[in-house]
Amino acid sequence: MEQFRNRIEAGRRLAVALEGHDLPHPVVLGLPRGGVPVADQVARALDAPLDVLVVRKLGLPGQPEVAMGAIGEQGARVVNEDIAGHAAPADLARVEQRERDELTTRVRRFRGDLPPLDLAGCTAVIVDDGIATGATARVACLVARARGATRVVVATPVAAPDSLASIAAMPEVDEVVCLSTPRGFMAVGMHYLDFGQTTDAEVLALLAASRAGDG
Repeated sequence: MEQFRNRIEAGRRLAVALEGHDLPHPVVLGLPRGGVPVADQVARALDAPLDVLVVRKLGLPGQPEVAMGAIGEQGARVVNEDIAGHAAPADLARVEQRERDELTTRVRRFRGDLPPLDLAGCTAVIVDDGIATGATARVACLVARARGATRVVVATPVAAPDSLASIAAMPEVDEVVCLSTPRGFMAVGMHYLDFGQTTDAEVLALLAASRAGDG
């Protein structure tokens, strides 16, 4: 099983894989929190601005690591019907409201009073540290396209093959780039030697450095 040393190494390898791809006017969008250190390395290599695209997983009650779906900025929403069917509609609504409140809080925390980067006429390169169900990546693509991105590219070090295929089939997605799609995929963290939690402070520091031109 292929393993990455940490998110930074994974980001550097992902950046190499993106070389030569059609990425006019790229804007790199990391999915907080774990996707941001990976996205930072991609943004540095592409000499592109870095921003966050805030999304929240809708965890199945009693099994919060299992995604019933996901929500994102600008009201974006996707539901994994086969999984959400195991929860009562009232439970799904309650989880969604809680996560919508948390999403609003995180947008304010990561951006403050700054607006999101303008994506009109740009290539949105959406980066996460890995894709399991694909719900958060799918909703991120909807947001990027709604913001006017001309191209949407999803880039990740590792992904479940079926989930990646479902993302690639979205009309909003132009291309997917992934380093590893292991059979029998179980969890993103299994493919990292160091999969420690990324903190809000780390995300804020990376964003501040990019805005200051220190990337």
